[in-house]
Amino acid sequence: MNDATAINTETATPVPVTVAPGWRVSLIAWAVLVTAIILLFWKDSADIVSQWWNNATYQHCLLIPPIIAYLVWQRRAEVGQLTPRPFLPAAALLLVGGLGWLLGQYAGVGLVRHAALVGMLIVSVPLVFGLTVARGLLFPLFYALFMIPVGDQLIPALQMITADMCIFLLDLFDVPAFIDGVFIYIPTGSFEVAEACSGVRFLIAMIAFSTLVAHLCFKSTLRRIVCVVSAIALSIIANGLRAWGTIYIAHLTTPAFAAGVDHVVYGWFFFAFVMAIVLGVGWFFFDRPVDDPAFDPRRLQPRTPAIPLSKAFGIAAGLGVIAIAAAPVYGMLVGERAADQQTAMIELPDVSGWTKVPTQGSGWQPIYENASASASQSYRDAEGRQVDLFIAIYDRQDDEQEMISYGNGLFEPDGDWSWAQNLANPPGGRGVQLQRVPYIRDVWHYYLVGDALTGSDYGAKMATLKTRLLGGPTRAATIIVSSEHRDSSVNNVPAIADFVGALGDLQAALDQAAVAEAVAAE
Repeated sequence: MNDATAINTETATPVPVTVAPGWRVSLIAWAVLVTAIILLFWKDSADIVSQWWNNATYQHCLLIPPIIAYLVWQRRAEVGQLTPRPFLPAAALLLVGGLGWLLGQYAGVGLVRHAALVGMLIVSVPLVFGLTVARGLLFPLFYALFMIPVGDQLIPALQMITADMCIFLLDLFDVPAFIDGVFIYIPTGSFEVAEACSGVRFLIAMIAFSTLVAHLCFKSTLRRIVCVVSAIALSIIANGLRAWGTIYIAHLTTPAFAAGVDHVVYGWFFFAFVMAIVLGVGWFFFDRPVDDPAFDPRRLQPRTPAIPLSKAFGIAAGLGVIAIAAAPVYGMLVGERAADQQTAMIELPDVSGWTKVPTQGSGWQPIYENASASASQSYRDAEGRQVDLFIAIYDRQDDEQEMISYGNGLFEPDGDWSWAQNLANPPGGRGVQLQRVPYIRDVWHYYLVGDALTGSDYGAKMATLKTRLLGGPTRAATIIVSSEHRDSSVNNVPAIADFVGALGDLQAALDQAAVAEAVAAE
């Protein structure tokens, strides 16, 4: 590379800076390795970009690559003085990243795959350029973690925090209010603290923004921590105030008028307002000069830097390609196998003490697309209590048939039904209450993956991973027992518990219900 020019801050005159040798060939080797990573994992690369573009929660991630490019460009003079030298042991970390991707692939957890992909891109820097250069680019490499689309897992907790804040403020302003999970009722109408109202997208974006501000504007570690923590707290509080304001305006006017105001306030205008507050308050405490260098290259440069050989960069790139390809190749060799059986249909069993009856009520149905077979049936006992049983079977899970995936679950993501609150978990399952005004549905939800029984999505994912990588029964199924009512004071859980008790061992019930293709053909 050619010599660069730096500025002497004391004399304000250009000072020539000699660029260390080896940069041109190292950049070529790194470009080859990064291209190989993106092409080998192109589906996940495309999925990450798709989530940035289509999911409002992660649209701020579109700005992260340009920000990283700016941070690297800002350090170009200092980094150019460092001698790039491959750190070959980092290839082991690439191998770990590939293993992580394989675990995410066979467990069906997109977050794990995406985190592994971004991690491999980060590790490619010390592998090719060495630890010294990586130290000089430490913050840009750390900031690359914000490219991972993560945060939706916070939605239920943020919904409850927002709902509790609304009730507290409504009580403070003497507005009669009643809360049932994430549903709030006042005399003029009812409101749901839906997923979009949880404030998760602004919280995640604010974390990324405040981290950047903390790095660029503060030198004190304590001030940096205070900046980020304050931004997080302000985002949560501001979102609670916005939700309360909408309900309070509805109390003073009408729900339709309040919704119109909320649509005007909500959106990136709201985020810009909170961001302006963070910058405005933080301005008085900035302690890092604008021309402060990112780091001192003399402190990072080895005392006896060795000029790297061209072969070393080629070896680094080659080791990297081999490391990232190892896990997918293993997956192709041992991870794909045929289903143990083909389920033609499901015949839901007769249950002692319960009679099969036509389904009545709201017409609620769980959604499990691409299942090998599924069926539902309503039952009623002598006391007139009614429960609904739903079973979906996946003979073998893969990219096309995945039991736990976006869109699958107890209700349609953008539909009328929504999560209201968690119930006490039954043994081996999960208890939850759903609501679609005026209907309320109590649910016990189970997963059966191979021989494992669990009510946890993550538990089911881990069981799936175990069977796909280490062997075991390929069949997976979900069993959902629920009961519907309209009175929030009614508790239908005892009826569900009695039905599950009468149903007996869930594995045996599933074996009885699943009709194999060979039997159906006779």
